[in-house]
Amino acid sequence: MSDPQGFAVCVFCGARDGESPAFAELAADVGRRIAMRGWTVVYGGGDVGLMGALAGGALAAGGRVIGIIPRALLRQERGKHEITRLEVVDSMALRKERMIALADAFLTLPGGLGTLDELFEVLTLRQIGLHRKPVGILDYGSYFTSLLAAIETMAEHGFVVREHIDHLLVTQSAEALLDGLAAAG
Repeated sequence: MSDPQGFAVCVFCGARDGESPAFAELAADVGRRIAMRGWTVVYGGGDVGLMGALAGGALAAGGRVIGIIPRALLRQERGKHEITRLEVVDSMALRKERMIALADAFLTLPGGLGTLDELFEVLTLRQIGLHRKPVGILDYGSYFTSLLAAIETMAEHGFVVREHIDHLLVTQSAEALLDGLAAAG
């Protein structure tokens, strides 16, 4: 990473709060930590669930936040207009394309199927050589343990090449994961 001020971290996370307030607190903390490093948060543009908490945390710390939201989700995810820049796109595919283009690294927080879709998109694009950006998972409360075990099983059975998952940064510490993304970026 040559210019830490220009570093942008795309965060994938839920549009729901989850069953515990600790998830939203985690998302807000990650947003604050990214902002305090002088980095930009890139995310799905919503003002609901962990997305809203993430953006709120970054903004409260004086951070720069760029959201990308599909027009069809503006009402459902309540596009967050208070952020630095909100881009409205025509599809989920364009949302992912823009987030990937704007990011220098990717960080995944708890979420649902959309979060997994975004994570696997960037892992697949890295696998086929379309980017070399670092990808990390914040395994808060062992949320991703079963998913990571499934990926290990895929590798054990020869469906995933070990080198394609060895670069995946996984930790339970937000600060350690941000340090790892910076070092790998």
